[in-house]
Amino acid sequence: MKVAPTAIPGVCLIEPRVFGDNRGFFFESFNQRRFNEAIGREVIFVQDNHSRSVQNVLRGLHYQVERPQGKLVRVVQGEVFDVAVDIRKSSPTFGQWVAEILSAENKKQIWIPEGFAHGFVTLSEHAEFLYKTTEYYAPECERCIRWDDPKLNIKWPLVGEPQVSDKDRMAASFISAEYFS
Repeated sequence: MKVAPTAIPGVCLIEPRVFGDNRGFFFESFNQRRFNEAIGREVIFVQDNHSRSVQNVLRGLHYQVERPQGKLVRVVQGEVFDVAVDIRKSSPTFGQWVAEILSAENKKQIWIPEGFAHGFVTLSEHAEFLYKTTEYYAPECERCIRWDDPKLNIKWPLVGEPQVSDKDRMAASFISAEYFS
């Protein structure tokens, strides 16, 4: 596996080594020992999630306070534009975001550590999105920042208005959101 840093320290782009021929392909999608070595600390994942979205569905920007989740995300069908926003108040990159296109074709993954808000928009007709988390889902701790917040100014590759949930439509502005210290 090849691990590359992004513009925000701690967020890493992971590219697996893919073995393919005319029969198809094989790759190791996760190896605990190699992952821990690559990011420089021990991480334990406690939950795997799988979502399916149709084109132009935007989910996010989600995070949990008190029980923050690190996430290892990837796409197994289709293509998404994936975003991580640094909401660690003490960080030199506080309020900055990074994004990557993740797809079944490129097989890239992103490690998003605790202290970040996360979201994505589906670029293909549909996409299936998998992610491992370091903490269990806790609805009482869940928070959301508006995907279209002008202070963040995320350059979402949208065609028209995205489909968002009622929860995401009612999300807090970046300025009024709860942050991590």
